[in-house]
Amino acid sequence: MKAWEATIRKTQAAKKRANSIFGMYVAHVDGDDDDDREDESHANGRTIGQMYHADRILSNGDYYTGEWADNFPHGRGKYLWTDGCMYVGEWFRGKTMGKGRFIWPSGATYEGEFKGGYMDGQGIYTGSNGETYRGSWVMNLKHAYGVKDYANGDCYDGEWCRGLQEGQGKYQWKNGNHYVGEWKTGVICGKGKLCWTNGNVYEGYWEDGLPKGNGTFKWSDGSFYVGIWNKDPKEQNGAYYASGASPGRNIEWDPQEVFNVDLRECNVCPGEKVSILPSQKKLAVWRSSKAVDSSVKPRRISVDGRIEAGVDKEFNRMRMLEGGGAATWETFDRNLMAGRDRDDCFGGPRHSVGRPGPVASLDLKSSAFDAKEKVWTRFPPEGSKYTPPHQSCEFRWKDYCPLVFRTLRKLFKVDPADYMLSICGNDALRELSSPGKSGSFFYLTNDDRYMIKTMKKAEAKVLIRMLSAYYNHVRAFENTLVTKFYGLHCVKLNGPAQKKVRFIIMGNLFCSEYTIHRRFDLKGSSLGRMTDKAEAEIDATTILKDLDLNFLFRLQKTWFQEFRRQIDRDCEFLEQERIMDYSLLVGLHFRETTSAGELIPSCPLTPTDNVDPETESLPRLSRADTDQLLLDPAGWASIRLGVNMPARVERTERRNDSEFQIVGEPTGEYYDVVMFFGVIDILQDYDITKKLEHAYKSFQYDPTSISAVDPKQYSRRFRDFILKIFAEDI
Repeated sequence: MKAWEATIRKTQAAKKRANSIFGMYVAHVDGDDDDDREDESHANGRTIGQMYHADRILSNGDYYTGEWADNFPHGRGKYLWTDGCMYVGEWFRGKTMGKGRFIWPSGATYEGEFKGGYMDGQGIYTGSNGETYRGSWVMNLKHAYGVKDYANGDCYDGEWCRGLQEGQGKYQWKNGNHYVGEWKTGVICGKGKLCWTNGNVYEGYWEDGLPKGNGTFKWSDGSFYVGIWNKDPKEQNGAYYASGASPGRNIEWDPQEVFNVDLRECNVCPGEKVSILPSQKKLAVWRSSKAVDSSVKPRRISVDGRIEAGVDKEFNRMRMLEGGGAATWETFDRNLMAGRDRDDCFGGPRHSVGRPGPVASLDLKSSAFDAKEKVWTRFPPEGSKYTPPHQSCEFRWKDYCPLVFRTLRKLFKVDPADYMLSICGNDALRELSSPGKSGSFFYLTNDDRYMIKTMKKAEAKVLIRMLSAYYNHVRAFENTLVTKFYGLHCVKLNGPAQKKVRFIIMGNLFCSEYTIHRRFDLKGSSLGRMTDKAEAEIDATTILKDLDLNFLFRLQKTWFQEFRRQIDRDCEFLEQERIMDYSLLVGLHFRETTSAGELIPSCPLTPTDNVDPETESLPRLSRADTDQLLLDPAGWASIRLGVNMPARVERTERRNDSEFQIVGEPTGEYYDVVMFFGVIDILQDYDITKKLEHAYKSFQYDPTSISAVDPKQYSRRFRDFILKIFAEDI
């Protein structure tokens, strides 16, 4: 036994050294278990001994009957513990491995696949109270897809993560009510729809099992209530729309009835708790008369084969995790490689994103944010064990802080498969603009979801420096307006040029089915903040600046309050990280335009002769908007702060065109719009270059008009300006 332990330690040490050399850990794929078994069978320089049938009463009173080899249950057998637990099935050197059945003293059973002592694979659990679960397991926990029938008659059919409902799923209550949508850590959370047996429906956003955010409650007669939902009545805000079949019905209806009455019996059943897990059961091994060394005393090991006296811990922490990157980008490759084969040199993201990895927890260790936490992968032309062959020169692909960015993508609810198709698909990228002052190139994926920006080394350093604070900020504030980062990478050619390009992958703020008619980049400064295009040349793709702004943005009351809070939080975060020169990017889709693209102001509503005086004060929608809402109420659920936000804008005029007046005077001319906005360019710190720029321009211009100012001053000026151009809609 001692010799066997020493051999295992040597094997693990060799693997650890290999992991350190290559900077990666290769996740298990099909067939790895067979390799592990082969390694174990050759431990101590010998193969598994002769198998024979044994009936054993073990030293602690446990009983085993079945196939036996080298002092271990091996093959098929039955093990009965003194407390009444029993396992019947396949074994491998003392481990429950393969198909089997575990029975608890309470009468509960699990029948399915085992791996290393755990319920792992496909299996069926039947509880002592009659509940059942059919589906996938990972290390004793329900994971991936499964169906659970509860003892009280409820049923859940959908995705699981570590024993709890998470992802998409359907929950059917015994009384017929059902919910279809997103879950998080065992509770309804995200976007979904709950249908009652009386025909009423709520569709929208949820949090902690209750409606929160944008949503629509619809009655069976066609009437509906649209608004922002919250358990706190002070935060509830919306409007009721009556159907033609019941004009004036429910005018005084209180949305809190949904929380207090409709949802009162829609509780998710917690289910039965397992008293002890199969992997927690200990296995007493009796010294075999056919063992090679009869002097070895029997040792107590767990059923998963781990010896209690001491085991080696996990392998090297450095792993090859999915990093997320770019792939087949013609324009990007042209700047990087001057015409080399684009598919060859961008196998990196397919390799890093496509490789399976462990499920990321949102709680990350500080080491994950370390600047040294990066993975280089070499791509030789002939290929390697981990990389495909290609026709270009040898290059290296680097993933910065891969675990952090993989977890960020999970936090931002980015599906890895969709992400890889967007970034690594065969469609070319679209170059957005030529390099500006920063010298960066910008590209857009073919599906408009992601933006790729080349960046300088200094910018990459700033991002890595602030990555921990950024991660904590976006995790704490779901409605944060700061740019969403999905991956930071570098490609280095090993040829004579030694070309190295760093780039960041970000979310595209304007990814929408709506046409963006106006785009503004707003900082709150005036020096150089005007487009250099003639008015006739300005089109929907032109980025307008502070002195071009001719609108005030008016948001619904609750959204405006949330906007103010979030701007304060985001600016405070950027100020603490010594960031300046950021801006608010705003996109406007005007609901009504002429065929020539001219904007049509919204008209005041006038009552008709047939309007019921009791319902005259109710808000009304146009026929087109009403039809669209009734056919697709999920459209309202897609609204969140800065995305798909219905709003109004009011045109402004400056008193004198020669004055540097940033905010003009309101004219009372309103337009119905859909708004998009977010804080961008958050990687410029107040370094020596910006300090010198501030000192130089201060001699020539008003210091308050220039962009390069101290982060604290920049934050204060930015917030003051933003809250001048955004207001609560009256």
